[in-house]
Amino acid sequence: MMTWQGKLTDRTASIFRGNQMKLKLVNIQKAKISTSAFIKAFCHHKLIELDATAVDTDLPISDILRGLCSNSWIQQNLQCLLLDSTSIRQDSKLMFFGQLTGLRVLSVFNVCFHSEDLANVSQLPKLESLDISNTLVTDISSLLTCKDRLKSLTMHYLKCLTMTKPQILSVIRELKCLLHLDISDHRQVESDLAFHLLQQKDILPNVVSLDISGASCITDGAVELFIRQRPAMRFVGLLATDAGYSDFFTTKQGLRVAGGVSMNQISEALSQYRNRSCFMKEALYRLFTETFSMQVTMPAILKLVAVGMRNHPLDLPVQFTASACALNLTRQGLARGMPVRLLSEVICLLFKALKNFPHCQQLQKNCLLSLTNSRILVDVPFDRFDAAKFVMRWICKRENPKMQTMAVSVTSILALQLSPEQTAQLKEELFMAIKELLAIVKQKTTENLDDVTLLFTLKALWNLTDESPAACKHFMENQGLTIFIQVLETFSGSAIQSRVLGLLNNVAEVRELSSKLVTKDVVKHICALLRSETIEVSYFAAGIIAHLTSDKQPWMSCDLQRSAVLQDLYATIQNWPSSSCKMTALVTYRSFKAFFPLLGNFSQPEVQLWALWAMYHVCSKNPSKYCKMLVEEEGLQLLCDIQEHNEADPQAQQFAASILDDFRMHFMNYQKLPLC
Repeated sequence: MMTWQGKLTDRTASIFRGNQMKLKLVNIQKAKISTSAFIKAFCHHKLIELDATAVDTDLPISDILRGLCSNSWIQQNLQCLLLDSTSIRQDSKLMFFGQLTGLRVLSVFNVCFHSEDLANVSQLPKLESLDISNTLVTDISSLLTCKDRLKSLTMHYLKCLTMTKPQILSVIRELKCLLHLDISDHRQVESDLAFHLLQQKDILPNVVSLDISGASCITDGAVELFIRQRPAMRFVGLLATDAGYSDFFTTKQGLRVAGGVSMNQISEALSQYRNRSCFMKEALYRLFTETFSMQVTMPAILKLVAVGMRNHPLDLPVQFTASACALNLTRQGLARGMPVRLLSEVICLLFKALKNFPHCQQLQKNCLLSLTNSRILVDVPFDRFDAAKFVMRWICKRENPKMQTMAVSVTSILALQLSPEQTAQLKEELFMAIKELLAIVKQKTTENLDDVTLLFTLKALWNLTDESPAACKHFMENQGLTIFIQVLETFSGSAIQSRVLGLLNNVAEVRELSSKLVTKDVVKHICALLRSETIEVSYFAAGIIAHLTSDKQPWMSCDLQRSAVLQDLYATIQNWPSSSCKMTALVTYRSFKAFFPLLGNFSQPEVQLWALWAMYHVCSKNPSKYCKMLVEEEGLQLLCDIQEHNEADPQAQQFAASILDDFRMHFMNYQKLPLC
């Protein structure tokens, strides 16, 4: 687990020193650990398996072997050693292999491993499985030394072989104990070794697994005949060949086929080739075409896609194609049937890919499209802060209006999932996004175009400014108030009005900005909307007035009748239906703290009434959230003060009592909490 989570270092590996633990299996894949730390932490244990695939260059193969051979027990009993993609110091010799006399399984895939090293390894008395794929071996004749014990031979992409086809086949023919043979190759190499092998009748009599993926000139007939002559075969690799289409491959009992013809073959290929990028990208491409109109939830396939992404983080074709497959497998309602943990892993891998390939536009589009999925946005854990930065940068790209609209819609949701502190940390992205969002609103208003983009944009601005003084300040500095007044003068729909007023509520809550809203133009529009027949429009307008009138100073410097506005506010609240009424626009709050100054304003009962009505509304709709918030933010005492205050408005006292009653009812089954 330490290796998996990237926590295995020289310092943390020290816990394995001494004899408190008795390790047998050690996996240090891709770990950044030094030779000294490796030897001190692991080489005194009685190891039977070591996976050192792609360890850091600070730990070369020669040092690994030297450390292992310093323990005589390991020399005789180590059974499995995986050294794939591990470095070798220049001019160093791999002489220690011969001392590991208990070794049964050895893999040196993608290592500077030469023919003389193969000759050395072939003499190991118990060797049964060998992987020399993509090494520098030029001659495999030394394998004849272990012909009576070698059961598995993998030599994928053995690009340096200088032997002729007949010479290679003559060696393979002598390996009569082989159960598994892999001679797959990159498709571009156009190797015909597999073609010639399939023509041989007296070769590999006991084979159960043959991998010839990527080979040229392969036909269904030749493969079928080869398998019929060897009825014990259970696996054949045919990806990136012209074979795999015959009904034989689907009807033969017990035969697994890694190919690209059907979903079963593709699934097998993704599983079989998870560590080979050349075949992974081929399998992913086939998967993309197969799942383009997918209507069935397939979590097992998505898991294999995630494995491919994780194993090849720096391979752009793999990451790009995998992102497209992930999109196909989660689009529309398919994500609802996927495990949350799996979706979280995929989204996190997508963001890692974005960091590794920041200039790949299509990869960015696929990631953005994945984020538009409501199941992912709402239920799946991932780094919302990084996501917000990414999406806000997309808002500022004007090359694709549809993608920009999607980015805006995602921002409107992500904004509410960020804490006010995180929103403040966005800084440049926040400033640029608000500026661009206002530009979109201005353009739509000029065109008199009331569309979904305008609604998404207004919602995004509303949510970005929620409890974010920095965002509110950016809004005001970029002529946001002027633009929003134009919106109110241009459009009369309640959906637009409620979004505009919701944002102005956020600005009104910021003490140093609220005074800038006290102008004839703004107050005129707000008072007009206060009398709207649509409850949510009237509600948000009342909220703005409550915040603006709570401070007398700005009103004294302009020719506006504050008392008349307060009377309108009071009369409007009296005409509202019960505070348990349903609003079309969902009213939610992250905190009640903006209400607290209003609750303590006994000289203006109108202001108190609006705050109490609002709190009662949300508490009755979602008591589990808001009753808890009352406790955490110490708002109960303010309600008790209103209830007990001699000069408090009777209606305000009634609202306070109702909220406290709801609070008691909610916590009745949990605990008795002291109130007033």
